[in-house]
Amino acid sequence: MNLVLLFPEDFIATDRARLSGRRLRHVREVHRAEAGGELTVGMLGGRMGRGRVVRLDEEALELDLRLDQDPPPKLPLTLVIALPRPKVLNRVVAAATSLGAARLVLLNAWKVEKAYWASPKLKPENLREQMLLGLEQAKDTVLPELHLARLFRPFVETDLPALLDSGCGLLAHPGSGETAPRPLATPVTLAIGPEGGWIDPEVRSLLEAGLEPLDLGPRILRTETALAALVGRLF
Repeated sequence: MNLVLLFPEDFIATDRARLSGRRLRHVREVHRAEAGGELTVGMLGGRMGRGRVVRLDEEALELDLRLDQDPPPKLPLTLVIALPRPKVLNRVVAAATSLGAARLVLLNAWKVEKAYWASPKLKPENLREQMLLGLEQAKDTVLPELHLARLFRPFVETDLPALLDSGCGLLAHPGSGETAPRPLATPVTLAIGPEGGWIDPEVRSLLEAGLEPLDLGPRILRTETALAALVGRLF
């Protein structure tokens, strides 16, 4: 936790917050904070700054707050990611958030198992928790937009063209031979397929919708590895 996230219910005065639970344990056990020390803090959806510890015991952490900084700007990036395996999903959502993507779409695809959509990890409370962890890691306070697209064709035919109106679109697909442009000056929509890859009809549909092919090379990467490598090349 590189940033202590604050929520409206934490405030006991205009410039003081009281925390308990996971955040209290982390500050006590990992940060090893003491009274009088300072922590990096940020209001969810708002500004960041410093919190001076005025109370720290087994019951609560109280901070005097100075929120005087803006969070880092979001990347002009929409990530369209074929829904990964449940045990990978948490890492992908947290990573996309910490990398600064403005929008994340989890998309169905032929090689996405139907059972993935029934996983408890897709519950809103779990997805939110993973995004919050991503914010804490990256010292950010603004959640990305998150959308679930359970139907491939309606998304590609209706939603995807709207995303491409003000920028460019890239389709990560091995074997296309097209290397990543760098840097990009316009908003980007980047589509990353399942670990088994997009099937040919999906590739054709995505290209017809306006995406351009992008090849990372001959190695087949895990979703979270491909995500980090592609964002690193594009921005």
